[in-house]
Amino acid sequence: MDAAEFDRRARGTYVDWIPSDLVARLIELGHLDRVQQGASFGDWHCARAWVEQLAGEGRQDDALAVLAPYIEAGSWNAARVHAELLERWGYAEEAIAFVQVLSEAGVGKGSAFAYLTRLLARHGQGEAAYELLRPYVKESQFAAALVDVTEGLGRDEEVAELLAARIAAPAGGRPHVELGIPEPENVVGLLAVVRERQGRVDEAVALLRTRKVTSVNGRDQLADLLARRERIEDLRAYAAEDPLGGAATALAELLELRGDIEGAVDVYRAAAAESPNPAVLLALLLARHGRGDEAIGVLRALPWAKGGSEDWVVDILCTLYVDQRRAEEGLTYLDGVLARFDSPSWEYVRLRPRLLAACGRLEQAIEELRAGVDDPFVAEELATLLADAGRPEEAVAALGSADRSLRASLLVTLGRIDEAMALFHPTA
Repeated sequence: MDAAEFDRRARGTYVDWIPSDLVARLIELGHLDRVQQGASFGDWHCARAWVEQLAGEGRQDDALAVLAPYIEAGSWNAARVHAELLERWGYAEEAIAFVQVLSEAGVGKGSAFAYLTRLLARHGQGEAAYELLRPYVKESQFAAALVDVTEGLGRDEEVAELLAARIAAPAGGRPHVELGIPEPENVVGLLAVVRERQGRVDEAVALLRTRKVTSVNGRDQLADLLARRERIEDLRAYAAEDPLGGAATALAELLELRGDIEGAVDVYRAAAAESPNPAVLLALLLARHGRGDEAIGVLRALPWAKGGSEDWVVDILCTLYVDQRRAEEGLTYLDGVLARFDSPSWEYVRLRPRLLAACGRLEQAIEELRAGVDDPFVAEELATLLADAGRPEEAVAALGSADRSLRASLLVTLGRIDEAMALFHPTA
């Protein structure tokens, strides 16, 4: 492969690469030569796995040699792995020097700089990391790094003052400032982290109550803090006022962890009156504790106006029916759902063949899917059903050219490795 194509692949997105789960499958089946070949073609998932294989065999120089062309192509992922390996092998100073060069070159859009500071802190140079980060507290990733590297340095009050100054700073004109969110947008949460580790938990709680945005990636920092400190009554009060349900989730998780299953059930039941999300969490909680029939009842009773019509809720309910060996009832329920629509979406329709298969009516499920196999979504569903039934040859035939990743996985299962690799590396 020429250098330009290697660079394009090495710096590309995962779309260009063999999926990581398929790489793992190749290794499991002993096709290490194919993984090595993929690495030589600029396939990062192959390279990452091959590097770990070499490192595990003690072939340090060979592992770093695999990473070198990726680093030359500008891949921060490869550079980070290089540094991680050096650190793992006990070469901390070499790792620091390596990342420092990348940081000065601006590699990773600041990621190398943030990584460097944490690396310094892990190896007894927290003060140096603090001085490097101090001027950049207005940037989100560097402010987060500053809080991390100063833990245990005795500089918490200085860090708190820097962060508090950012909260009080005038708006910077970015769109999120219109919502009343300071820059960096994570500054309130970071200051709360510092206050908590100082033992000033009430101040941390008060800070987090001032946030405009309370949930990030499905988690609520205030709820998690109260749960961590086992302030159950405070958490219960917060759950009563939190419209997003994050506090109720944190409270129920804490109660379940403490063995108070009924308490957790009560929390979810109260929250389920407002949203389908707690109802689903309640159903999953009940199922985890051997109360599958109750779990089904919860979701069956969920009004359509409250989200019971959403395909993801129906999907979970159908899965519960199968898990409880009540697939026939699930099929009856699903057919009732489908009857509500003149033209139901694929997200609903795809559930029917799965239920049919769970009812022992596999051939009927296959025939229903074959009727619409011209649709790539239907072809993928049919191929998956056939593969699960132990019929991979038929699955490959049904799939046609749809879903490259699934087709490659099926071909690997059949031992047709050349065909599978050619789907991603046609010039191999």
